[in-house]
Amino acid sequence: MSLSRSSRKQNLQKNQGSPDIILAVTLALLIIVGLIVISSASAVLSQNETGNPNSYFFKQLWSFGIGVILFIVGYKMDYRYWKKIAPLLLLVSIIGLVLVYVPGIGVLRNGARRWIDLGIQFQPSELAKLAFVLYLAVWFENKGNEVKKFMTSTFPFLVILAFVGGLVVFEPDLGTAVVLSLIGGAIYFVAGAKWTHVVGMISAFVLFVFYLIKSAPYRMQRFMVFLNPEAHSTGQGYQINQALLAIGSGGILGLGFGKSRQKFNYLPESATDSIYAIVAEETGLIGAGLVIILFILFAIRGLQIARSSSDIFARLVATGITVWIAGQAFINIMAILSLMPLTGVPLPFISYGGSSIIMLMLASGILLNISRYIQKGDSNANNRFGGRNWWSYLTGLGRN
Repeated sequence: MSLSRSSRKQNLQKNQGSPDIILAVTLALLIIVGLIVISSASAVLSQNETGNPNSYFFKQLWSFGIGVILFIVGYKMDYRYWKKIAPLLLLVSIIGLVLVYVPGIGVLRNGARRWIDLGIQFQPSELAKLAFVLYLAVWFENKGNEVKKFMTSTFPFLVILAFVGGLVVFEPDLGTAVVLSLIGGAIYFVAGAKWTHVVGMISAFVLFVFYLIKSAPYRMQRFMVFLNPEAHSTGQGYQINQALLAIGSGGILGLGFGKSRQKFNYLPESATDSIYAIVAEETGLIGAGLVIILFILFAIRGLQIARSSSDIFARLVATGITVWIAGQAFINIMAILSLMPLTGVPLPFISYGGSSIIMLMLASGILLNISRYIQKGDSNANNRFGGRNWWSYLTGLGRN
């Protein structure tokens, strides 16, 4: 038995190659940009709350340090080992999502219960994103060809999605619930779901989101602000109007690092949800555009890793992590640019938030670990993305 385990471990090590260098460099740049931007965007808020303009930056740096440790774990640990603990991680995240409603443990902040305090504060929904990716990857891998059957695959998947997403919606946090749905939908599609089921699920999801918007007055007000921001320059429309003012004042080259005007208590959530507006204000169109390019590059490389993976589990995990990070980034950026209603989701790697950066670092380590097992020059890579040949001619990626 010990010999078998030893030989299996040796085979795994032999299959390891170098990580995706472009993805690694992209991640490093996003992290560096994030730390630099937070040091500026949070300075006024830190000064007002603690008397130290760098307190938020040092807290983020501390969380980043924890994230580095988890990144190393994710990078060094063979991605297949996550299959064993995926159900446990999902269970822990669900318990965390329930604990936010428990008095004395759940933290009420700005009318929302999104954090738990067990000596240190943590946001369970951030763990839920990664746990959801890993669990669905295992679940759909085990389903095999049954993924096309409604009662044995699609319906149970929708129940799981509704349960986890529902816990997040009632915090309330519709933005994160949308991200979870995006993750789940992408994994479901790549696993080989039927087109009719996918289209039906998307249609039902859109109708449900509109119902949630209409059922909550503050969400409906945000939607009305999205339709006409100028008509709501105060109240619910104040944040987006100040964000647009920051973006517009940045021009092409920006006002210069540290010279943002909107961070002086004009722009709400300047270090978290609205931080992209500070990026545009201080670095202009060039800096804001480079951030978008980095996320596009991340999405391209992540999906290329997914498509090139011969292992179904690896393919689904890489898809889920890529869609989570890139999708959330573009939801945040589009909201700040007033291309969609404000959602309240942070900008990955750049917004202030300890729980977020810690889980993003772990997920990135896992994604880079998957990239180490891709066989370079595999001629069959183009046909592996959920068995959908359209991926090859749609993107043209993977041409070596």
